[in-house]
Amino acid sequence: MDPNALPFDTDAMLTGLREWVECESPTFDAASVNRMMDLASRALVLAGARIERVAGRMGFGDCVRASFAHPTPDVPGILVMGHLDTVHPIGTLAKLPFRQDGQRAWGPGILDMKGGNYLSLEAIRQLQRVGVRTRLPVTVLFTSDEEVGSPSTRDLIEAEASRHKYVLVPEPARPDGGVVTGRYAIARFNLEATGRPSHAGARLGEGRSAIREMARKLIEIEDMTTESCTFSVGVIHGGQWVNCVTTTCAGEALSMAKRQEDLDRGVAAMLALRASSNEVQFQVTRGVTRPVWEPDAKGMALYDTAREIARGLGYQISSQSSGGGSDGNFTGAMEIATLDGLGVAGAGAHTLDEHIQIDSLAYRGKLMAGLLASLR
Repeated sequence: MDPNALPFDTDAMLTGLREWVECESPTFDAASVNRMMDLASRALVLAGARIERVAGRMGFGDCVRASFAHPTPDVPGILVMGHLDTVHPIGTLAKLPFRQDGQRAWGPGILDMKGGNYLSLEAIRQLQRVGVRTRLPVTVLFTSDEEVGSPSTRDLIEAEASRHKYVLVPEPARPDGGVVTGRYAIARFNLEATGRPSHAGARLGEGRSAIREMARKLIEIEDMTTESCTFSVGVIHGGQWVNCVTTTCAGEALSMAKRQEDLDRGVAAMLALRASSNEVQFQVTRGVTRPVWEPDAKGMALYDTAREIARGLGYQISSQSSGGGSDGNFTGAMEIATLDGLGVAGAGAHTLDEHIQIDSLAYRGKLMAGLLASLR
């Protein structure tokens, strides 16, 4: 099957993707994520899938598992895996509306990663339209909490992946158009500083500010960054009244390393942090962790297949290990042949400049279709 011959319609794809982008689905709003799952479920059913809705837990939204009819449904097949939650809160459309200008289109979550999920569905539909049956059964898994480390779905992801031979992850393409054959290890941490309250106007000297303690620890944490292991504090919450010395301040930190042993040392350093004096308290607790995914022979063989398909389509793709975790960390660490970064090209993920290169919808869709049709 020559994927060049598949009649991908970029304008039609962009119209369909727009509906997904305009359904805002921030991770922490389970009802909004579920509305997005409704849209995706309907599209999958229309494409001939059998849908299983997996109820959310831990306050997160549902997941959707879709399987397509195949002569050998019990043979380990291909899992296409993506998340439909985004980092953008409800109301972002007012600041980042869906819009098109030349070969770019903007919108919350359009790059990370609704565009990649949509082109994967379109690849399945295109193969159906020309009567191409995949050699292996295909399953699609859309999840609801990837942007916060997949705390409620890791067990589902690993259980589903264990029943498959290949995992394809349509996260955004790398800046050079390449794909991902490994990802760095990532750990999240919850931070809590506790001070002593007082009236900030009348008795400031009697208080000990939790915000001040958090500020000290923030600098200490970020100063631990080295080339082998990075540390950043991305969330801080503290205080209710400006005339009160703050009693509590909470934060979240992230550490990333190329090697698991470097991350393990970073985790130990974070957990060893202590308060700067006996008059305040500071506690670090470990959050969710993504294991390092090292490139391996099975993953690189899968990349070689993708590279040959891309060459047939007239372009080159490189392979690389990447920061910025994905659910591919889990399946790659399980030593299941995994290829990530198969989604759309673009830039500005997680920002108000998030956009895609519109023409990549079709040519990356053809790459996905080629993989689905050729893997055996």
